[in-house]
Amino acid sequence: MEILMSQFFGALYGFLAIVLGAFGAHALKKHFTQEQLASFETGVKYQMYHALLLLVLSFNLGFNTALEGYIITCLILGTFLFSFSIYGLCLSGALGRKWKFLGPVTPLGGLLLATGWLLLAYIFIKDFMF
Repeated sequence: MEILMSQFFGALYGFLAIVLGAFGAHALKKHFTQEQLASFETGVKYQMYHALLLLVLSFNLGFNTALEGYIITCLILGTFLFSFSIYGLCLSGALGRKWKFLGPVTPLGGLLLATGWLLLAYIFIKDFMF
């Protein structure tokens, strides 16, 4: 199940990163400040990085342990919370009605992403530690 989730979300996030990146670079460029455009691009970059990571992991992890499932869950949820909260903040700010409730969501997503990476590092070094 984790393999399919990882592959599905990897492909979906990759597709959306391309679409949203193009949308931001062309359609939103006229409506965003430079700061909003830079933030939006950060969201797109992180989304693409983690889309690729999800795909790589889906073909390289055995998904034999709960820990591997936790990694995938952290990356899927973290990407959604991090990148899509940035998109929401930028779009709502450009419309003059900034959704401030999304402000704390971005670091929560970043924390989940960092946790996913840390758990992945643990998988790589656990055999040497114990």
